[in-house]
Amino acid sequence: MAEALPFAALDEQKFKRFHWLALFTTGMGVFTDGYDLSSIGIVLPLVLASFGVKKLTGLESGMLAGSALIGAAVGAVIFGLLAQNGRKRYYGYDVMLMAVMAFAQIFAPTLWWLIGIRFVLGIGVGADYVLSPTIMAEHANRPDRGKKIAIGFGVMWQAGAMVAALLSLLLIGSGISPDLRWRIVLAFGAVPALSVLYLRRKMPETARFLARMAGDAASASRVVEQIAGEQPAKPPAPDRRPFGEVFAAHAPAIFGAALVWMLFDVVIYSGILFGPSLIAQSLGIKPAIFALMVSVIFILPAAVMGALLIDRIGRKPLTMLGFMGSAISLGLFAWLHDAAMAAPALGLALFGLYNIMIVSGPGTVAGAGILGVEVSPTRIRSFGQAITVVGGRIGASFSAFVFPLLFGMIGEQGVIWALAITSLVGAICTLFVIPETARRSLEEINNDGDAGLAAAAAGAD
Repeated sequence: MAEALPFAALDEQKFKRFHWLALFTTGMGVFTDGYDLSSIGIVLPLVLASFGVKKLTGLESGMLAGSALIGAAVGAVIFGLLAQNGRKRYYGYDVMLMAVMAFAQIFAPTLWWLIGIRFVLGIGVGADYVLSPTIMAEHANRPDRGKKIAIGFGVMWQAGAMVAALLSLLLIGSGISPDLRWRIVLAFGAVPALSVLYLRRKMPETARFLARMAGDAASASRVVEQIAGEQPAKPPAPDRRPFGEVFAAHAPAIFGAALVWMLFDVVIYSGILFGPSLIAQSLGIKPAIFALMVSVIFILPAAVMGALLIDRIGRKPLTMLGFMGSAISLGLFAWLHDAAMAAPALGLALFGLYNIMIVSGPGTVAGAGILGVEVSPTRIRSFGQAITVVGGRIGASFSAFVFPLLFGMIGEQGVIWALAITSLVGAICTLFVIPETARRSLEEINNDGDAGLAAAAAGAD
């Protein structure tokens, strides 16, 4: 007889008001992430002009693009460890940090001050990349867990990026000076962050943490009853296994998820570099208009499509199809490079196809932070998620620091070929290094139901 899983009441409930509120509460933080990380690229020319910088050094260029990404890796590790002592305990500090640092950008007196501020802002972003998916997964019902995280993370991130481009365009037509315009655009990131600060502090601690980590079965049962309207059939048992033992058992899947996220971020962040330089200039479109156009026509619809498919066709097939589609479209882009330069509409179509495939596939799964929380048991979940976030930030930082150098070494066409090959590698890695987790309980995925914990304890004795 199959084991009666301890959180079945949470897993089998229908998507209800609590889940919608949790989706908004977590999603607006991710919206802020997308806004903050995208806005700097949109207003970069204004920033340089304001500080009297005519040409960036290689170090300045890399640090301006990558400081928030490096900060996000640091924040993920710090809060991944802290959240081992409580998810809700630190929830809200992430958006508070993002809000304060977003507003502080107004007062940056020099370029290096701005770089430093964005590094600290990135710490808040990294914290959110760990806390939001972890809390969303541990509260979610089983059939809709992927969709919930994909909307709250993938779709909301893209929406934040789109609003950054839209606000920049609105301010262009308002007659505001360029020096003030970039400061408003960057500082506006404080608004969505503060909008959910109160809700985050009021969100209940997850039942899985309370039972497994805190050993408080009574409080865990109350949270289950609050969300699902019924208590667990029996109080869930605490997980007393040593941290190192649990991590060693699940490390291959965790590092596999980190690898897939890293490859995705290499492809998506590098595409942000070559897209505007090739297509926007050829079409004579300003970067902000191009970014908004691509978001509305391709990226946001692709994120929604991925969210609708993720629980239906599974994590692995969706990720592999997305990587393969990205490899094909980028390969065609590189092969037809000269034709795309002569006919920008062709380049835009291929660039759009690439965005649809990479965003709806690995962007919906790996890029939305789903894999780390699903392949990590509750005992190590926040730290496992932190490792996958760091993997993604390594990929994004590689694009920020290394790909501009590759442009000079192998040219734009060579870079696009390299990205096509990277996408192909992503599809192969997905096949071999991550398990299928769709429509399965978190306890079933990780064998950490009560029976699994009892067996582990008996083995230790």
